Amino acid sequence: MTETGGDRQGPIKVMVVDDHPMWRDAVARDLAESGFEVVATAGDGDQAVRRAKAAAPDVLVLDLNLPAKPGVQVCKEVVAANPALRVLVLSASGEHADVLEAVKSGATGYLLKSASTGELQDAVRRTAVGDPVFTPGLAGLVLGEYRRLASEPGPAPDTDEPKAPRLTDRETEVLRLVAKGLSYKQIAERLVISHRTVQNHVQNTLGKLQLHNRVELVRYAIERGLDDE
Repeated sequence: MTETGGDRQGPIKVMVVDDHPMWRDAVARDLAESGFEVVATAGDGDQAVRRAKAAAPDVLVLDLNLPAKPGVQVCKEVVAANPALRVLVLSASGEHADVLEAVKSGATGYLLKSASTGELQDAVRRTAVGDPVFTPGLAGLVLGEYRRLASEPGPAPDTDEPKAPRLTDRETEVLRLVAKGLSYKQIAERLVISHRTVQNHVQNTLGKLQLHNRVELVRYAIERGLDDE
């Protein structure tokens, strides 16, 4: 069976980055056998950045502890080069500082290496469509950090800056549910619309707000108090 993300055409293209060859090969093999298209692997940070640009995966499964260049730096560089790329961190560390640093660097999700093969496959699928995926217990940590950041005073507004784009009522409703941590599937069920329609609303909202991913969207919503409504 070929794995696809939502209504996308073709298999989800995945790249696996880890400095342990046996672990890297095992993860790549498991994903390939499950129908994902493994387009590249890498064993150090510099190699990861080069190969990610060349292979253009949909999802980068990334370890943080890498030689040559740390995983968070790899994440920053590959997302800057290709904002459509989703990064799923797969790490042995559940330290809060590591999780927050990864998310701030552009990672869409964070999974511990203790996860099962099935959990990893599900995480890759969900990451491919923009759902934030976190090992249980870490999602609340990330949301709490965004609330803390949002409560801090921001820079003085630029008088030349254009007004914030106007969202439709439906886009605002979807944004509010995204901020509450609901998955696209849960939002679709709540609003009695299709999963694809939810994706379209999120993509339209990202475009209007000039944001790159769902993590940035959650912060935007929290800063405006939408998660409390």
